[in-house]
Amino acid sequence: MSILIVDDDGDIRTVLSLRLRAEGFNTEAVNSAQVAYARLNSTKNIDLILLDVLMPEESGIAACRKIKEDSRTEDIPIIMMTASEDIVHLKDAFDAGAMDYLTKPFNKSELLLRIRSALRLKHVIDRLKSHQRELVTITERLKFANIRLEALSATDELTGVFNRRHFDLTLANEHRRAQRLRSRIALIMVDVDRFKDFNDRYGHQTGDKCLTAVAHELVSATNRSHDLVARYGGEEFAIILPDATDAGAGTLAETIRHRVAGLKFTGAYSTSSDILSVTISVGVVSKIPDSHSVPEALICEADKALYQSKMQGRNCVTVFAQDE
Repeated sequence: MSILIVDDDGDIRTVLSLRLRAEGFNTEAVNSAQVAYARLNSTKNIDLILLDVLMPEESGIAACRKIKEDSRTEDIPIIMMTASEDIVHLKDAFDAGAMDYLTKPFNKSELLLRIRSALRLKHVIDRLKSHQRELVTITERLKFANIRLEALSATDELTGVFNRRHFDLTLANEHRRAQRLRSRIALIMVDVDRFKDFNDRYGHQTGDKCLTAVAHELVSATNRSHDLVARYGGEEFAIILPDATDAGAGTLAETIRHRVAGLKFTGAYSTSSDILSVTISVGVVSKIPDSHSVPEALICEADKALYQSKMQGRNCVTVFAQDE
């Protein structure tokens, strides 16, 4: 344990240093508050300060207040040393942040008792602050883990786009918003053509590779931050487009269809000469939902349009006709 003695009286500095070193303490003695500040700024290994109340250049009480106002030294306990038991001095010392006081001349037993008591208290405070820092760190890690867990719970593990659960929640929220604001909402349903045959022929690993590539094209094509791409199930994807018209949603759907048709990739066990490709069928609906409509109706209409694309030979886009 290191103790800094601050007193303008050389004899007191010498006596205290000898007594405390004999008890196994490391000590350093300085003659003014200014020298003490320099010493505190140059090291972090001071465990206790013995500070004289009356010093010529700057009083111990002013020095105590300054040390306690500095975040780097505020936790160092200070025992004030005084030749007087003037209640005003003592009150000022405690108001400035002192932990205890010693009356000159010192009683050796009292000196050691008060010093050891102050050091024990510092040890408790240091341990509590250490636990507090650990708790803050753990709390931050838990917060990050919860954010990560929440993101994972909303994400499709294979493709990296949002999953069906998150799609259902988002569609419900956006549908309510559109009802409230009397705004338009569009939904695009995408199905990979003949995916079962593709999977059977090239294997599930290649099928996974295909779905991941399609998902990437869907995300790349949607450039608004509030649009949402989700894996609806199996080889089917869905895109929620708030405030999108039939024409805007249809144009995006056609862009996606064209981009997916242009995909070229190799199978998991294919040679480099086996270049694979896929197509998609797309259904689109855009409407202003009335107060009685439900999100499921929007899905049903997009599915009908998707079915029409399948019936028309696949690899095409159909926009749901509102008068059907």
